[in-house]
Amino acid sequence: MSSPTPTLEMRGVGVTYRKGLIGRQVAAVAVTRVDLSIARGETLGLVGESGSGKTTLARVALGLVEPTHGSLLFEGQSFDPKVRREGALAVVFQHPEWALNPRLKCGTSVVEPLVVRGMRDRRDRNDLVQKMLAEVGLDGALADRFPGELSGGQRQRMAIARALITQPRFVVFDEAVSALDVSVQSQILNLIRRLQGEYGFAAMFISHDLAATRYVSHRIAVMRNGAFVEVASARKFYDQPEHPYSQALYATIAGETGSAV
Repeated sequence: MSSPTPTLEMRGVGVTYRKGLIGRQVAAVAVTRVDLSIARGETLGLVGESGSGKTTLARVALGLVEPTHGSLLFEGQSFDPKVRREGALAVVFQHPEWALNPRLKCGTSVVEPLVVRGMRDRRDRNDLVQKMLAEVGLDGALADRFPGELSGGQRQRMAIARALITQPRFVVFDEAVSALDVSVQSQILNLIRRLQGEYGFAAMFISHDLAATRYVSHRIAVMRNGAFVEVASARKFYDQPEHPYSQALYATIAGETGSAV
């Protein structure tokens, strides 16, 4: 029996940037020959030090950076930019302010992806906004508030509602809880798990926080110098990371938090 088609797949993906002045440019390798697949309903946790290539890989996954070599597939087909325009891909950033215009009421920001997709009926759009706010645990009346009137946790919930309103099949969470208080982090992580269970989207969870990554991820991929040094189930990785770099990363972050992760 054949395995289900992954939602997202990379085959030998590499990204090389050109840096410097014209005529004096040098090649800077950001990602080197990465292979990965993420299934429907699965979260791949992506960890590694700053500059390891995590952000570039996420931008490739979202179709924002074209690989220098290798291929990106979405639901078994060569990546077509139209899937991004159709709302099949979404991202939740570290700072919700990047998704919520401070000069606009929150409901206007949340509904924007539907407007971009061409949904014309205002009543239908507003109904979907109210539905999504309820899904992320927010009072519908907050749609008429400005982002500055909300708490940090409420703003991140609002940003998640905006990301999921088009019912994407793949979502990148880029340091989505790192700017929140610990108690709020727990709430948002539980929310992410619940919403994935309800909607079935595939996800990439990028974080320096190994405890948060462990909580939401099914598998862990460790990046260093643009390549994966270890990919394992979350249980196996956290029980016994195999690669020396993974062990060092684990020990360093555990030491910084002062607790086991």
